[in-house]
Amino acid sequence: MSESGSLVSRIFKARYFPNKYYLTTTIGHSPSYVWQRILQAHIIVRSGARWSIGSGNNIPILNEPWMCYGDNIDRNIAGAHFVSHAFINSLMDPYAKRWNEPMVRQVFSDNIAAQILNTHLFEQVQQDPLIWKAEKHGYYSVHSAYRLCVNKLIDVSHLRRRGNWSGIWRLKVPPKVKNLVWRMCRGCLPT
Repeated sequence: MSESGSLVSRIFKARYFPNKYYLTTTIGHSPSYVWQRILQAHIIVRSGARWSIGSGNNIPILNEPWMCYGDNIDRNIAGAHFVSHAFINSLMDPYAKRWNEPMVRQVFSDNIAAQILNTHLFEQVQQDPLIWKAEKHGYYSVHSAYRLCVNKLIDVSHLRRRGNWSGIWRLKVPPKVKNLVWRMCRGCLPT
């Protein structure tokens, strides 16, 4: 997604999603093994990607992660039919890079309008790139995708235990003793 001019990206686009982009594509006809594995990561990429608003010409208003924190406007909200085929640039002032506040407040409910108006528009951004919201520089990394999965997508609450666990790891003893103490406290000694 971020290197759309690369050979691999152009081949996959031509074969599997010539008229769409990766986040809206489906598996297609007769997919390769590699394409099937790439699409398995679709939910992770979808939850971690966000549009950086440039001109706004390429970003649909509904069902796209473009608001602050990667939120989107659901297609099922009241009045969605008014903006179902509209793009972000229709909510912006045509003469300056800022939101057309009266129009936004007129079309959307108060809480959605507040989210839209809190979404920053930067003069430096001219295109509409998809960025990775879990990194400051906007590029995907496996480390941040793993963090996103553990913190947001996978329920790991049953694995968390209350207590001062970091105190065990700060003990001035050999690592095997730390591990043994940790296992004893967690009740997971191998027998």
